[in-house]
Amino acid sequence: MKEIKQPSYIDALIPISVLVSLLGAAVYLFGDNSSSGPNQIALLFATFTAALIGLKNGYTWKTLEEAMIKGITISLGAILILLMVGALIGTWLLSGTVPTLIYYGLQVINPQWFYAASCLICGVVAMSIGSSWTTAATIGVALLGVATGLGLDHVVTAGAVISGAYFGDKLSPLSETTNLAPAVAGADLFDHIQHMLWTTVPSFIIALIIFMFMGFNAPVTSEAHQIESIVSILQDNFNISLVMLVPLLVLLALAIKKMPAFPAISIGAVIGAIWALLFQGDLIASQINSEQGVAIGYFTLIWQTFFAGFNIDTGDAGMNDLLSGGGMASMLTTTWLVMTALMFGAIMEKTGLLEMFVKSILKVAKSTGSLITATIATCIGTNAVAADQYIGIVVPGRMFKDEYKKRGLRSVNLSRTLEDGGTITSPLIPWNTCGAYMQSVLMVNPFDYAVYAFFNLINPVLAIIYAYLGIKILKITPKHLEQDTQ
Repeated sequence: MKEIKQPSYIDALIPISVLVSLLGAAVYLFGDNSSSGPNQIALLFATFTAALIGLKNGYTWKTLEEAMIKGITISLGAILILLMVGALIGTWLLSGTVPTLIYYGLQVINPQWFYAASCLICGVVAMSIGSSWTTAATIGVALLGVATGLGLDHVVTAGAVISGAYFGDKLSPLSETTNLAPAVAGADLFDHIQHMLWTTVPSFIIALIIFMFMGFNAPVTSEAHQIESIVSILQDNFNISLVMLVPLLVLLALAIKKMPAFPAISIGAVIGAIWALLFQGDLIASQINSEQGVAIGYFTLIWQTFFAGFNIDTGDAGMNDLLSGGGMASMLTTTWLVMTALMFGAIMEKTGLLEMFVKSILKVAKSTGSLITATIATCIGTNAVAADQYIGIVVPGRMFKDEYKKRGLRSVNLSRTLEDGGTITSPLIPWNTCGAYMQSVLMVNPFDYAVYAFFNLINPVLAIIYAYLGIKILKITPKHLEQDTQ
């Protein structure tokens, strides 16, 4: 067997440089469409570059290929969820669930506190169900519809949705990342959540205050007749009533009962289809081909909604865009991005190229403040380079775990930092799996909403400030020594 050589810093920089250059070119040349193919090609070329370096250092192609396949395998659970979320959006549009949320949102939400309310609502829902993805795909989509009716900024609304969804996800014991971070660091789950409160809650409060201020000063352009027009279109095309919210309530109940995401979302999509058949007969009748017959027409439309989504012609182009979408096919571009991103991340980790950056960071991270700052920077960098939230938690967690122990720091410091730097920055990167997903459901580019995702921006900064000031940085004591050395 050929001897494996340790990569050099130049080796590590080459694929990163290729990726950054190509991603920058993709954004310059294709703009908002960069995630619809150009970014995937950039990731593939960066993967090939990293693979060539791996071959140069003694790895066989079979080893590298197995690493890429394993990387893609990790994403299969997320891909299944992605596809079913597409189906859920389609059936919930057809069933009137999303239109009903928009309708009642227009009735009760005042423009002056809309942004803050959107953030808070998403936070509560995400904390209840433990999923930022499901929250954004359901409540988030509806809130964007309400923003349209109120004449408010879609991009700011998306930032509020992201802020709330990731706040709730981060603190929920049902969340995968909330369980993953302490597992990697060797901390207790509820100790981890309790320790996160110190950085997470103040960050969220500051974000709410900013959103409240923005709401008071928002240039609301809509008038009463505009809202009345939207309400009228909703009532003319859908059967609107509180009964239409049953699919959402069922999904929330299943999530609270800790049913895994894929079957829960699948059940939610199926109930949406059933509700469409039960309560949206006039709408379905207007959509089907009468030559097929009623029964076959109904069946064909429901089937089509699962894979191709729902489209409606209301006579208003803006409302058509708002009330159309979904389907598994709408998630295929995101699936492609997820797969290419994880291929690149797997090659970078397998060949030791990611580790080279961490070694250089530890040489200059002498104080506790600089160590925590380095961990956050590594999480953000891994989110950008490996393009996946889970890798952004697991890889830095494994690499810094021993260093935290050596410095007498409890494992909850590391687990909290992994979330402060890894979990909440993932949706801000367009080619990250989370950023790609959020763009696919909210239809807003992460480069645009990132400026307004205040919670996601403030939390890492506040964590660094705490680290340098020594606020809630816990040391290992005899009481915790056994737990933190497991």
